[in-house]
Amino acid sequence: MVDSHFESPTERSGLLAQPNEEPAFEGSSSKTKKAFGICIGSSIVLIVVASLIMVMHTTDMNNNKLRMESSLLEQQNQHHRFPSDFVWGAATSAYQIEGAAYEEGKGISIWDTFTKKNGIIMDGSSGDVACDHYHRVKEDIQLMKSLNIKAYRFSIAWTRIYPNGTGEINLPGVAFYNKLIDTLLEHDIEPWITLYHWDLPQALEDKYGGWLSPQIVHDFGLYAETCFALFGDRVQKWITINEAWTVAVQGYQDGSKAPGINENPAIQVYLSAHHLILAHARAAKIYHTKYAQSQDGVIGISNCGDFRYPKTPSDAQAAERAMVFQYAWMTDPFFFGDYPAEMKEILQDRLPQFTPEQRKELVGSADFMGLNHYSSLYAQEPEEPRTPESEFDGYWADMHVTFSSDPHWHKNYMGWSTNPDGCRELLLWITNRYNNKNADNKITPIYITENGTAEKEPDLATALRDEWRRRFFEGTLRACAEAIEMGIPLEGYFAWSLMDNFEWSFGYTKRFGLCYVDFETLERTPKSSAIWYGQTIEASGTNIIRRRLDH
Repeated sequence: MVDSHFESPTERSGLLAQPNEEPAFEGSSSKTKKAFGICIGSSIVLIVVASLIMVMHTTDMNNNKLRMESSLLEQQNQHHRFPSDFVWGAATSAYQIEGAAYEEGKGISIWDTFTKKNGIIMDGSSGDVACDHYHRVKEDIQLMKSLNIKAYRFSIAWTRIYPNGTGEINLPGVAFYNKLIDTLLEHDIEPWITLYHWDLPQALEDKYGGWLSPQIVHDFGLYAETCFALFGDRVQKWITINEAWTVAVQGYQDGSKAPGINENPAIQVYLSAHHLILAHARAAKIYHTKYAQSQDGVIGISNCGDFRYPKTPSDAQAAERAMVFQYAWMTDPFFFGDYPAEMKEILQDRLPQFTPEQRKELVGSADFMGLNHYSSLYAQEPEEPRTPESEFDGYWADMHVTFSSDPHWHKNYMGWSTNPDGCRELLLWITNRYNNKNADNKITPIYITENGTAEKEPDLATALRDEWRRRFFEGTLRACAEAIEMGIPLEGYFAWSLMDNFEWSFGYTKRFGLCYVDFETLERTPKSSAIWYGQTIEASGTNIIRRRLDH
């Protein structure tokens, strides 16, 4: 390699004997010989100098190569850095952890009713006691503090504030949430309140059919304003509704969650979703008009999103349709004032319409987007074509997509395919679809408001050594860091969940918690993933190593 960059010193001197030439010194005078000797000596010096130069150059190139390799290695091993104001939190919901289902004036919710039906819950349990958080607030907040949790997302049970959905306020319920909020603030933990996490007052379900009636929009607005007035002097982060998609599809199509209705899914799934979306807009309008400025707060909504990869290049439309039918269905109205065009084309008059006034209320109603993300799947076009009769089958037939998993992805105890890279791809999809498109043409922040995994934990010893959960969190947070570095406005992350709890139709058979809960003694014990997460928060995520580059 050196020869290609340097000429031979004898070539530069013009002293190489040409072919068939006699040596110049034979028969020459002593003066000529002396001159020739001087030339020979000079050539030797030049050769030595050139050799030294070549050695130095080779050494320099090797040093440069070592420096480049060292720099590359440093780049490969460089730690991710999250913004200094990144929100690190954990999340729960009222019905899943509070217990005290019938204490101190609390009303009955649709989940109190739903869990009492035979065969509905896998282990026959309910949230009557759950984690008994209602009586263990101080203990649980001290646990959060020990894990360096900076923000706590919890939900308010509507029936603790209004036992019958409307009417007289239940003061002991107000006192409970005041105590929870105040104790969080005393421990420097920021409260993030979700107004609705699936536990609708049974009285409203009985009175007018709950989310199937437009009356719910008014009543939800009343409940939301009561919470703003009672707690907004200390709470600046509000989430109106958790996973409207789950409420609509699993509540009115699959029947696997309360109220467990599957009577007319072709209509009721979309009608309930319509009222959920309008309820958010109503609450947000009240907050923005009367409370946001004086309380210096923001309000958003949390929607669930699983990323869908096309199975083959020809399945790109199927993957996009799956994304639209899950995430865009529940999010487009807040940015564009209407449902996705593809859904309108497929559903026709089965999809409710927004009035011009409602569209005005919808656009810009979400100050931030909450994202609950758990899994990824491949999407492909079904072999059977869509038929006019299929519309009677409801949501899944309307979407008309077949799903499959990747054999290399881990499938957790819920049966969900976990793929941390899908989180980054989903964040990119959301950003490309929505950002710079709100009412004020401003970037809308994104928060991951739920992310976690469940594995089989037959005993305490196994549960505490949850290395697989740590790897799941680390992989997802690495994907989050990569998304931030790509310019995606991700500003926070909430692990699901702070502790093992009542996992809806699965009862207590599935555990998502950072902390293990013995449901007989109710003792809490941090798992190894909780310790790691606390260390990650303390290090602001700098313990999450960049993935190695491919060469």
